[in-house]
Amino acid sequence: MKVLAIDLGGSHATCALVSERTIVAQKTVSYANNENLMSILPLISGAFNSLASENGFTFSECAGLAIGFCGLVDTKNRRVLSTKGRFADAHDIDLKSWCREMFNLELFIDNDARTALLGEWFAGAGVGSDDLVMMTLGTGVGGAAMIEGRLLRGKHYQAGCLGGHLPVQIDGPICPCGNIGCVEALASTAVLPTLCKEWPGVEKSAVASLIGAGSVTGFGFKELLKLKKNGDVVAGEIFDSCIKAWSAGAVAMIHAYDPERVIIGGGVIEGAADEIIPKVQEHIDRHAWTPWGKVTVHAAQLGNRAALLGAVALVQGAQK
Repeated sequence: MKVLAIDLGGSHATCALVSERTIVAQKTVSYANNENLMSILPLISGAFNSLASENGFTFSECAGLAIGFCGLVDTKNRRVLSTKGRFADAHDIDLKSWCREMFNLELFIDNDARTALLGEWFAGAGVGSDDLVMMTLGTGVGGAAMIEGRLLRGKHYQAGCLGGHLPVQIDGPICPCGNIGCVEALASTAVLPTLCKEWPGVEKSAVASLIGAGSVTGFGFKELLKLKKNGDVVAGEIFDSCIKAWSAGAVAMIHAYDPERVIIGGGVIEGAADEIIPKVQEHIDRHAWTPWGKVTVHAAQLGNRAALLGAVALVQGAQK
């Protein structure tokens, strides 16, 4: 099966032709974070037209077009429901009509964390199990759940995909979602500058040299881990605090969704899996209530290819 796939994020969209478990060709288009979706759609259609011309395929060869979208999505009616500040016009756009007009294809769309989980289940760390949860660590913290081979969506399409908004600290900071003490509010790239700036003793740490006036420029978990490995005590404390938040979130997802595996993906895990995965596994072994056996923790295998490869599984699942 061939499909057109889009991994549509806040600042860029990756467009690809996918054949089964192979990404045949892809192009990425970039745009401003505050740009309307309607102005981005011509960039996407242009990217696919270029891919078709350069790689000798026609849209009629494809079984559909699948989008992994950075927000809440009505998968039945193929409409965007909520974007939490991004793409203010998205919920007013008839994406099904756009897809038919541009490509003469049926549209499939879901939350990007769900499509990433589908990809890992189809061709990555989830192969061999139909009961999975995934946590994606990046600018925010995403989540997705699969039970007996089916993605969990719920009546209002929020089920499973708000793993980053499970509260793990009842007196913690307020999250952009409005909740208190979410995993995302405690341990995401977006909050890392504030977390570092307010950490006790940071002025005596090498972390201080990376902190500007209220912001951190070019500084993320990669740099924090490097300082930790170089022996910086404060960097180690901050990184370990984030691991504790992710671990608590993983246990909450286990208790909620009864998986056999926890898959951790996103940009943060790249280059840091050896540091993060064993500690999350240890926390789960101590604190998760799973009398049937042991939930295992795995680093995602597909990286930024997961949502694209998940497009095939999304189309196949909708056709069953």
